[in-house]
Amino acid sequence: RAEPKEEQISIDLIGKNEVYGDTKHEVNVYVKVFTNSPFLVCMDLALSQEKIIDPKYLWTGPDGRDLEGQRYVNVTETGKLMVMGFRESMSGAYTCTLSHKIFETTTREETEIVEAYKFMVYAYREADHAYQVFVRFTTMHCKLETNGLFFETLKKILNSTIAHLTCHITESSYKCHSIRTPKHGLQHELFVNFQVDPFAPGWEEVCRKVPYDCEDVTNMRAQQATERIGKFFRQLRYILEHEAEAVPTIQYVENSFSVTPIDSCRPGFGKNHHSHQNCASCCVVCGPGTYSPNNEVTCRTCARPRLRMYGARSC
Repeated sequence: RAEPKEEQISIDLIGKNEVYGDTKHEVNVYVKVFTNSPFLVCMDLALSQEKIIDPKYLWTGPDGRDLEGQRYVNVTETGKLMVMGFRESMSGAYTCTLSHKIFETTTREETEIVEAYKFMVYAYREADHAYQVFVRFTTMHCKLETNGLFFETLKKILNSTIAHLTCHITESSYKCHSIRTPKHGLQHELFVNFQVDPFAPGWEEVCRKVPYDCEDVTNMRAQQATERIGKFFRQLRYILEHEAEAVPTIQYVENSFSVTPIDSCRPGFGKNHHSHQNCASCCVVCGPGTYSPNNEVTCRTCARPRLRMYGARSC
């Protein structure tokens, strides 16, 4: 992911897996952890269309050292840089100095031009997804003991429905409300809330089978589990009405099933819509002077911002 300032450049970036520099401002680039960065090109788009005489390229990393010969980078003879197996600690400023010559044909004078291009490269992860589910049921009365028994049974059924996906129900609760309606008078309804969480016991073992990062697989499991629960509720009304031996006292309210995604970030990462507008949905590595110790979606500011590292989990 790259953040060009000029809209017309963005199409060109995507097609070639290349990000061009700009002498007027730094260019933000976002690289998913464990993947290779796009090629960072040591020139702007306009200069790349011209002939360049005796070009020389010098790439320096976030620590200010020359990147030539480093095992984790690929520097081409045309001055393009790729950072391989990107990790949080690799985040920071990557600067390229381009020097080339210009010949004045009339005076035969030779001039050397030096230009600098700065790229701010950030590691990012996809957010971890859990899903908040809301559903309603009608009941005969709010003070019935069967309401609580029904709620516990419902949780067991839902957990067994999604157990094979290594997901489970968390943050579950219900409240009973009395509702007066114009057509049906006073009715009683159970308002049920719970989260579909992809980190049920055994999820670590599933992740060990996945190379590098497990977040994509984890998010897919959470989505599949939520879809299965939605299917369960769509079928529930028919089962209660047509297959139950006796008419149940608690009935599912049709079309009351609703889902809201809840994002979280891994420690050392957070979201910042202002600083990282082009990667607003990403969990971007916490910058120097900030940290994230848990699965919140924001990086906290250190009381004494002495930290110079990216991806800090504590100050």
